Amino acid sequence: MALKLRRRLRCSFCKKAESQVAKLLGGPGVAICDSCAGICNKILEAVPSSFAGWDSMADAQLLQSLKPSQGAVEGMRNVLQQQVETLRKRGVSWADIGAALGVSRQAAWERFS
Repeated sequence: MALKLRRRLRCSFCKKAESQVAKLLGGPGVAICDSCAGICNKILEAVPSSFAGWDSMADAQLLQSLKPSQGAVEGMRNVLQQQVETLRKRGVSWADIGAALGVSRQAAWERFS
């Protein structure tokens, strides 16, 4: 009897394994975890569905969009911080992290340590 190997699924965005997330949604060749889906939802909330540019929005509409935009930014900051912390736990150098981000070793260290 042939043994079938099960492919481990990962989020296509944050690369967390299915065992590291609460929920993982899959599609053809891609998957997204509940955390990344939440961040995507915050981004979508920040931009009106019939978006015709920031200049076309009334002041009240633009003011209402600030809080969801801030939430999306904070969510992405948290994901980035977790990624850097994981890399540091694995012994990846600040120089390598800085190079991947397009900043100096010192800038990466100052931002994420």
